[in-house]
Amino acid sequence: MRPRIVVVGHGMVGHRFVEAAVERGVTETHDIVVLGEEPRPAYDRVALTSFFAAESADELSLLPQGRYDDPRVRLLLDTAVTEIDRSTRTVTTVTPAVAAQGDPLSSPGAVELIQYDVLVLATGAAPFVPPVEGRGKAGCFVYRTIEDLEAIRAASDGATSGVVIGGGLLGLEAANALVQLGLETHVVEMAPRLMPVQLDGDGGATLVRHIEKLGVTVHAGVVTEEIVGNDRVEAVRVSGEEIDAQVVVFSAGIRPRDALARECDLPVAERGGILVDEQCRTSDPRVFAIGECAAPGGTMYGLVAPGYAMAEVVVDALVEGPGTFTGADMSTKLKLLGVDVASFGDAFATTEGALELTYSDAVAGVYKKLVVAPSAEADDSFVLRGGILVGDASSYGILRPMVSSGLALPPNPEQLILPAATGVPMTMPDEAQVCSCNDVTKGEILTAVGESGTCEDAACVKACTKAGATCGSCFSTVKNIIEEHFVAAGKVVDKGLCEHFRLTRQELFDVVAVHGYRRFDDIVEAHGTGRGCDVCKPVVASILASQTSTHILEPETAKLQDTNDAFLANIQRNGTYSVVPRIPGGEITPDGLIVIGEVARDFGLYTKITGGQRIDLFGARMEELPAIWRRLVDAGFESGHAYGKSLRTVKSCVGSTWCRYGVQDSVGLAIALELRYRGLRSPHKLKGGVSGCARECAEARGKDFGVIATEKGWNLYVGGNGGATPAHARLLAGDLDTETLVSYLDRFLMYYIRTADRLQRTATWIDRLEGGLDRVREVVVDDSLGLGAELEADMARHVGGYVDEWRATLEDEDKLSRFVSFVNAPGTPDPHIAFTTERGQIQPVEPSGPVELGTRIPVGAPA
Repeated sequence: MRPRIVVVGHGMVGHRFVEAAVERGVTETHDIVVLGEEPRPAYDRVALTSFFAAESADELSLLPQGRYDDPRVRLLLDTAVTEIDRSTRTVTTVTPAVAAQGDPLSSPGAVELIQYDVLVLATGAAPFVPPVEGRGKAGCFVYRTIEDLEAIRAASDGATSGVVIGGGLLGLEAANALVQLGLETHVVEMAPRLMPVQLDGDGGATLVRHIEKLGVTVHAGVVTEEIVGNDRVEAVRVSGEEIDAQVVVFSAGIRPRDALARECDLPVAERGGILVDEQCRTSDPRVFAIGECAAPGGTMYGLVAPGYAMAEVVVDALVEGPGTFTGADMSTKLKLLGVDVASFGDAFATTEGALELTYSDAVAGVYKKLVVAPSAEADDSFVLRGGILVGDASSYGILRPMVSSGLALPPNPEQLILPAATGVPMTMPDEAQVCSCNDVTKGEILTAVGESGTCEDAACVKACTKAGATCGSCFSTVKNIIEEHFVAAGKVVDKGLCEHFRLTRQELFDVVAVHGYRRFDDIVEAHGTGRGCDVCKPVVASILASQTSTHILEPETAKLQDTNDAFLANIQRNGTYSVVPRIPGGEITPDGLIVIGEVARDFGLYTKITGGQRIDLFGARMEELPAIWRRLVDAGFESGHAYGKSLRTVKSCVGSTWCRYGVQDSVGLAIALELRYRGLRSPHKLKGGVSGCARECAEARGKDFGVIATEKGWNLYVGGNGGATPAHARLLAGDLDTETLVSYLDRFLMYYIRTADRLQRTATWIDRLEGGLDRVREVVVDDSLGLGAELEADMARHVGGYVDEWRATLEDEDKLSRFVSFVNAPGTPDPHIAFTTERGQIQPVEPSGPVELGTRIPVGAPA
């Protein structure tokens, strides 16, 4: 018989070991048996919180097919290992009820022995539950597995408040989960600050300010004394204060699962974890331990990246390679409750001679710290040792590799963290580590795409080197390195949409148009690979929407939408949604204003007049959206598309109707244009403006398309936008009559939709077109390609097929079924009342009574 490797544990690290073993030919000489205790194959535990937004748990799976392609690897799920006998080299298992792959090694239900020649322990860690009185009550949970999350979701149905005990990485992820479930959320942390392992005092304070703005209450520097209640959780007593709660999540750290090792007399570290050497081998030469259950040098590592490194080291040992594990980079970059947080290197300045450079902007909620130390190689120069970033971690991809590279800092290193830093050298040496999860250097990435390499794009590099394949935080850096290399080598840079499509968005648009596709599955089968991702799915959804009049929540397209489009509303930082009815040109009747006010009052929504001449209503829960929109639709309003990559508004001044300077009816034109282009799906959001004279009160030249009245007609400007990179719109054509203006605008917008890249604003699109604005003028005004009539026909099809998305949703029970928190959710709003503070004013965020449907009231805007 061939020698057998038995892997105990099928989490992320156990799965990586199997992948590496197959890739490096271990299965040519060995059979592998993998014993997974959970009922499902390995899944991305790093992205566990996204489970609530996923259509199914399979979206997190690292092995969605449920089996390995190599027939010499057997995966048995729902299988618990109860004993290891090192003398006979066997493990005792409780056989699974169902084998996930191949024939079961034994009959279901029996206790069996499985022989091993090599044993790899990848049992991971278990959540630590502190000895708090009442911790066993119903409503108490840990946050570790998909089953844990399913239980938390079920318990949150009908609950109003939840407490997370633990303010570290996992604790804040758990808090995010409770926010998503609609609970008033509290975080309790014994240390004086959040994330005490990664952040210093100022960084922790900045994070607290961010999180409390989202409605999460932070209790730091306190002790959890008791879970209060009879059989179920009713409150949590914290340092003498009681916090009302029906759900409690313990996320106070983890402990290595080393019981099997202890019971078979394998040495363990003083604080837990199986002691292993630099090859991750235990005191028994046939037994290895990797991941969170292992303690190389007595240290337990609680991140996935060190576990992956250990898995590679064990595979190296099996093929008699030189690999060793001597420590790991504990850098982290996460988005916690929507806040960017990063910590890397010697973040607490423990290095001898270390100095700290800090930048703090309390108003913007940004805190940055760099730890620098004198260079050993050059006088009067410094190297980067570590840092902390809160609120803005955009520079993490460059700063973290600089720590491992020893690259000398510029003369003014503070430029690295100051806003809008310029002139900072961004070149990193080849030995700099780019991907800490998989220990991939810049040099290894360049090797993969170099003369002897086989990769031509970032997707291939990701597959070959694993760079960017785990947490994904470094993937943009990986892509930039590859593109810079190809440009320097004079090669064409691949502009493929993502790893699933080698086509650009423009090419994909044309493919869909030519073949008449209406289903994502048909498109990816014919022109792509895999099952798609969160990059290509929304792009295809947008393309389909711009080419057809199909409702975006039809079964074939609903699954492609991002969060906002999926619920026809813009999700806010605290998990609630905004409601924005369309008010073309800002024109509204008194009756219309009254209806909006009544809806805001009855549903307890925060209201704000926007810069785009309409009214935002904030704080709606997802299950309230249909009731809110039924009242608005019955009053004559329609969706304002504030959630979509589509036309938002066409702003106007009062024009010649009221203004003594106005020379044209800017309000009438703005209304007509907004109603014409409403619902038009595009690569990025679109905004327009119409000014009634050259005084430019509608700020039309700050819009994607702007119209300014002249004595002879209208001037048309294109390619403007505000935001982080504002651009001034430029004149496309002047003194146009209204009919010509509309035809040029039709052509311009459809040309943009056909040819722009994903998430590309009109300003950037024009600049990157060969020929720039002159090329746009040739196509739109001069009709150099003979496409004018075709582009206008495309727009006419859109205008003729427009249907208000919210009205159509309210008329379709299948579409309405998605607007519930749970399958068995009640049909009426939760009667409890919670409050939030918005700009100093306390406003209710729950309905205070039954919701009555309004009557139809015209809003005064011609349809």
